[in-house]
Amino acid sequence: MVARLVIAAPSSGAGKTTVATGLMAAFAGRGLAVSPHKVGPDYIDPGYHALATGRPGRNLDAYMCGTGLVAPLFLHGARGCDLAVVEGVMGLYDGAADQGELASTAQVAKLLKAPVVLVVDASSQSRSVAALVHGFASWDPEVRIGGVILNKVATDRHEHLLREALGESGVPVLGVLRRAPAVSTPSRHLGLVPVAERQAQAVEAVAAQAEQVLRGCDLDALLALARSAPGLHAEPWDAHGSWAGVPRGGTGGHDPATGPRATNERGRGPVVAVAGGAAFTFSYAEHTELLRAAGAEVVTFDPLRDEALPEGTSGLVIGGGFPEMYGEQLSANEPLRKAVAELAASGAPVAAECAGLLYLARSLDGTPMCGVLDADARMSERLTLGYRDAVAVNDSVLAPAGTRMRGHEFHRTVIEPGAGPLAAWGLRQPERRVEGFVRGGVHASYVHTHWAGSPGVAARFVEHCA
Repeated sequence: MVARLVIAAPSSGAGKTTVATGLMAAFAGRGLAVSPHKVGPDYIDPGYHALATGRPGRNLDAYMCGTGLVAPLFLHGARGCDLAVVEGVMGLYDGAADQGELASTAQVAKLLKAPVVLVVDASSQSRSVAALVHGFASWDPEVRIGGVILNKVATDRHEHLLREALGESGVPVLGVLRRAPAVSTPSRHLGLVPVAERQAQAVEAVAAQAEQVLRGCDLDALLALARSAPGLHAEPWDAHGSWAGVPRGGTGGHDPATGPRATNERGRGPVVAVAGGAAFTFSYAEHTELLRAAGAEVVTFDPLRDEALPEGTSGLVIGGGFPEMYGEQLSANEPLRKAVAELAASGAPVAAECAGLLYLARSLDGTPMCGVLDADARMSERLTLGYRDAVAVNDSVLAPAGTRMRGHEFHRTVIEPGAGPLAAWGLRQPERRVEGFVRGGVHASYVHTHWAGSPGVAARFVEHCA
């Protein structure tokens, strides 16, 4: 049994990330092995979680991976841990648009049978806090609100009024945090600035969050609450075992019991280069695990610094991130841009999502990129955000035509044209459109996907590499 807490809030901006990250760091500082998790598709918060715990931050997304994988993925991440802390998304009951509770923090808490700690921004209220907490605690009887942490409390008098009001609610106060600018983390157009871009400052911010939590929260009571969670009747997800049920032919022949083990003509696993560094920080830990389970040798490289692809590269994965913040530096690395273009021209498999799409374009805000795609990208004022129900329009290195997958878009750039002669995906929500590019071995799209929900994707990609 894994002790566990879900850190939720009535709305975004209440301080979930500060509290969750601070708790992770504080418990890790006590010598506990802490497993960090994030509800939803967010890539940035898990970076801070990893910094706080020394373990990979993992996402739990009921929309992209399905409700049946939430507990197995959780248990996979929490192997060998004393405690798991799950940071929620948006407000406790907010989920995928027009999908009821799907992908909400409340749904994930129920799937994990985990007690919820509600973080409340108390900066502009006193007695009303009791009505707010009562409403959230009684809305869904299956969601167990085990306590509340009051954030942004101004004075001792303010704290007294809040505690007095909540004394009648039946929900215990497990922490009170005062306003503290030192623990804030800078944001920009897509949320917090990733850890990879501000390592020293990020370390300081996490340490400050841990100190604030240590001063203001009852860690013993929180740990007791976490240990009150019942057992989960599920088996941990395993990258090697996830192939069971993947149809033959969808990814080439393989033994569903052991998974595909693609090898090249020398009998070795193909080298798959994965972009990293400050410009490409968006990735799910399970993608690398699935690539390795399929037989690939995964090597990370930094397009800002490395002038060549890893030796023997047979395939390339370029995930999301912030190339718009590093356009000049990416463009200045001409040797690597040329190597990427040559690899793509050879027909080698290339999978690019969002930032990767921009990097493969002809230009980004007028600055030359790799030129793999006959398209140009630029920043815009419009935020494109939301879950996507997608179907593969054409055969590609990721999926045969007709494959259905769920994904997520999150960007403030536009690319023109938005789709090539062979599009990557047909989308149904929020409007019907085709999107992305399939060109030779290249699959490039704005849509982020979570391969744990469709393990055949990694297998097919690695087999194409071999």
